[in-house]
Amino acid sequence: MKIFAVGMNYAQHNKELDGALYKPEQPVIFTKADSSLLKDRKPFFIPDWSHQVDYETELVVRISRLGKSIPERFAYRYYDAVTVGIDFTARDWQREARDKGLPWEICKGFDGSAVIGEWVDKEKFRDIQAIHFHLDINGKTVQEGCTSDMLYKVDELVSYISKFFTLKTGDLLYTGTPVGVGPVHIDDHLEGWLEDRKVLEFNCK
Repeated sequence: MKIFAVGMNYAQHNKELDGALYKPEQPVIFTKADSSLLKDRKPFFIPDWSHQVDYETELVVRISRLGKSIPERFAYRYYDAVTVGIDFTARDWQREARDKGLPWEICKGFDGSAVIGEWVDKEKFRDIQAIHFHLDINGKTVQEGCTSDMLYKVDELVSYISKFFTLKTGDLLYTGTPVGVGPVHIDDHLEGWLEDRKVLEFNCK
């Protein structure tokens, strides 16, 4: 199983990070280690080597077929379900990596940093690019997004990634986070929602 993730895929989040609205010239793709996957409501243990770990709430897509060099017009055939996930980011380590032009593996791919919710069949939604999602922490909504605001749409991402990597059944795609990221703390209770359906729930330790 491979875990793909997309950086800088919502304009307002790009402004949040870099102070400007912009669209990258091509999708910004990175991977997370398979040991980063956290599911089944297991707790997230905040690493003691980082001073700021931020939540990034995202729509996650599950690949359902083997595919390589997939044309965009056929990309919808290669995923079958979606959910809410959290791409936890060691923000202090990421700032240093970006400043020095270093890789993101540690700040993005550490153990437990890819939290995943319960899958919902994509056919439950009228349009993959019109799904609202949000994250609550301790009962308060802290981040909201809609897939209509993606700079690169799901089918574009599937097609683009498949140029470089053979997609396999069970691979995951974190599609990017909207504006509103922030830090988590010990004893925080997180709940992720797709429309009015709660699909994600866990605690921070």
